[in-house]
Amino acid sequence: MKTAKKMKNTNRSLLLGAAFLMATSAIGPGFLIQTTVFTESLLASFGFVILISIIIDIGAQLNIWRIIAVSEKRAQDIANDVLPGLGYFLAFLIVLGGLAFNIGNIAGAGLGTNVLFGISPELGAILSGILAIGIFIVKEAGKAMDKFSQILGFAMIALTVYVMFTAAPPVGEAVVKTFVPDKIDILAIVTLVGGTVGGYITFAGGHRLIDAGIKGKAALPEVNRSAVFAIVVTAIMRIALFLAVLGVVSQGLKLDPANPPASVFKLAAGNIGYKIFGIVLWSAAITSVVGAAYTSVSFIRTFHPWLEKHHKKIIIGFIAISTIVFVIVGKPVSILVLVGSINGLILPIALGVMLIAAYRIKIVGDYKHPLWMTIFGVIIVIAMSLMGGYTLINEIPKLFM
Repeated sequence: MKTAKKMKNTNRSLLLGAAFLMATSAIGPGFLIQTTVFTESLLASFGFVILISIIIDIGAQLNIWRIIAVSEKRAQDIANDVLPGLGYFLAFLIVLGGLAFNIGNIAGAGLGTNVLFGISPELGAILSGILAIGIFIVKEAGKAMDKFSQILGFAMIALTVYVMFTAAPPVGEAVVKTFVPDKIDILAIVTLVGGTVGGYITFAGGHRLIDAGIKGKAALPEVNRSAVFAIVVTAIMRIALFLAVLGVVSQGLKLDPANPPASVFKLAAGNIGYKIFGIVLWSAAITSVVGAAYTSVSFIRTFHPWLEKHHKKIIIGFIAISTIVFVIVGKPVSILVLVGSINGLILPIALGVMLIAAYRIKIVGDYKHPLWMTIFGVIIVIAMSLMGGYTLINEIPKLFM
């Protein structure tokens, strides 16, 4: 009886860890900047963008996590089973995007320590990189990563909710415009979806569950709950930050274009708010560093026994390279924006592959994928392909003009 109870608690902890790994991977420096900038431009209508992105996020994540769990394989191996070589291509896209994002994540960690302690962003980035590396040096790296993500995830959400209340946002207007927006911004939708379940992010929790041994048809109810919970955690943070920004902007206050999220916290709660921003930024950045490194490397570790054997060392190297590039080159703002949009384009490729895999007996056995989920997934693939293509042709070139 005690063993069964202990196993149930262990599974709950692992599922929670997977959910928070995915959620905190999504909530990085880019997440804070995107939410702030789009709220400032769209005001209460940004609520509609959040609503659409949540619906797309849940549909994409449920499909991907379920198929990973049932096949008991990581995404790159599933892709190779669908079409030989496709898994290598997918892994290339994921690792390249993950590395570019991680440079920005390390930069965010450095800026967070600068706000908190006044040290240079470069020194803060180095110290943060060392801390992230330390997580993968310990024997129980998986458990350490889960706990780290959960603790900092709860902390940054609680602090952002506090600032939201001090900003006194027009909640009624936000609710109305969420369903009847003044304008619809396709770039905002693609960027938000790409930043939440694009690229490596949606696979963070799915691959973590495989590593933890939570897989097979019997685990599907737990996988469903974990997948949805991860999106809910991300949505709570997004909504809290959206309302905080809306509250500040609605008062006629101007945000600092050099650091929009920092000015929101400072204008809403004074110097205490500014320090809170430092904690939130550092927490968002460092958990994303861990999530990006872990998930990116999980996409190549099955390609060769040597990679599998030394995957922890490769993760450490991934973090070290990201840190060194930031310290030498600085924060690649335009690259971050570009990769954010590309992540939105990776999603329809990755989800499309998973939907094909769901109907391959050699991959999923006798598992029957729910028809409504397939239809939901196909709609997302088509919609994200069209919106992503529109963004790539019409919006991204403007970033470099």
